[in-house]
Amino acid sequence: EWDRWLLMGVIGTAVGMLGFLTHQIIDSLIKLKWDLVEKYLQVSKRKTWSMDAHVVICFSIGQDGNIHMTWLCALGAGLAMVVLSSSSVLFFCPAGSPSGLPEIIGYLNGTSIQHLFNIKTFLGTFVSCVLAVASGLFCGPEGPMIHLGALLGCGLSQLQSDTLGIHLPIFTRFRNSADKRSFITAGAGAGIASVFRAPIGGLLFTLEEVSSFWDIRLAWQTFFCCLMATFTTDLLSSSLYGFVYRGHFGLFEAEKRIIFWNLLDVNVLAFVPTIVLGMLGGLLGALFVSLNIKINKLRMQFFNSIPKLFLRKTSKLLETILILTIVLMSCVSPHLFLCVAAAALLLENGKQGITYLFKRGTHEEFGYTSLCTALAFYFILSCWTAGSAVASGLVIPMLYTGALYGRIIGLILVSIFGIQTNEYGAWIDPGLFAAIGAASFFSGVSRLTISLTVIMVSVLS
Repeated sequence: EWDRWLLMGVIGTAVGMLGFLTHQIIDSLIKLKWDLVEKYLQVSKRKTWSMDAHVVICFSIGQDGNIHMTWLCALGAGLAMVVLSSSSVLFFCPAGSPSGLPEIIGYLNGTSIQHLFNIKTFLGTFVSCVLAVASGLFCGPEGPMIHLGALLGCGLSQLQSDTLGIHLPIFTRFRNSADKRSFITAGAGAGIASVFRAPIGGLLFTLEEVSSFWDIRLAWQTFFCCLMATFTTDLLSSSLYGFVYRGHFGLFEAEKRIIFWNLLDVNVLAFVPTIVLGMLGGLLGALFVSLNIKINKLRMQFFNSIPKLFLRKTSKLLETILILTIVLMSCVSPHLFLCVAAAALLLENGKQGITYLFKRGTHEEFGYTSLCTALAFYFILSCWTAGSAVASGLVIPMLYTGALYGRIIGLILVSIFGIQTNEYGAWIDPGLFAAIGAASFFSGVSRLTISLTVIMVSVLS
């Protein structure tokens, strides 16, 4: 079995490198976009809050700033990215649209899907994913990373490609459907492990959501693959940031991964709002899924009514452009109505925005108006984005939406009981309930329980 373990390690390492590369490119594109916008933007830096020398700067448009030119510049940069993103899955690799996760689950359960594991699908999905996330759409890279991990698991285990004309004469004993499924399963788990730095979460995700064929040997090998993916992503991230070497190779900084630096004692009374958040997550999750199904049905009916294939694909491309335009309008609109905090939440990269919402000790940082405004826009637009013609994931939108209404519940408790400084009441913290709300909405939409709990613990502690 040494060769099987060797391949699992190679797949995990490759997925970890891909996860690192994906995040680096996304961060670089986002920085490039806002560098272009900045020349039209008079930046007034406002220190919003500080924790352990970590200062968050909110950008607001000054009185002399040209908000219309700022919006047009942001729209132009975003449109360029979203057009390329949508075109790559519509015209280059249709099998890469939209997230790939349902297709992977279908394949592992016996459904044959054409072109799901070829090199064109890999390249198209990767390009579409990084451009869609960087463009400003309310989406994340998690779903495509699972698909890309499965693609690497398939390609590296089979070592053959009809597209490239490659058929290497090694590891030929794995060229059968059963072993192929095992490596695809491990690659998918490594993809989720690389995103969340959670190897156990990746293992449990494949067990709970992805694979229907399971045994203890596959469990250990998948876990090893997830470990290698997490280690590789952390190792590369320790030395490079934005493709710039920082001289800290091998130093795994806790602040880069851990959102809560200190633990709080939780009173039994905290379970009352937690239960409320759980019920709210189930109700809003069901509403989200139901609304998304109706949107996708209307989408299919509309596009199927267009007879010509080229016009149908062009219409799908125009839909993604429309979504991005409305997303950017939703980011600017709250600012026009003096709700700068809501505009800042919507303009932020999803991952960074979640970090803001999860922070403890920031009881009065975001008010009811900003949180409710951001929640309304984010819920509707992320629901519309899911299923559009870009390679994108739903995990970041789910965590963000749940964190918004979780923080609202936390604010309600602060309004009732006040800011508590003693140990007995320290659990009344909007950041704590933002994390619980994120988990509740994630679970309400995805129906995941065990693996979600492990992933959230890995992220937060």
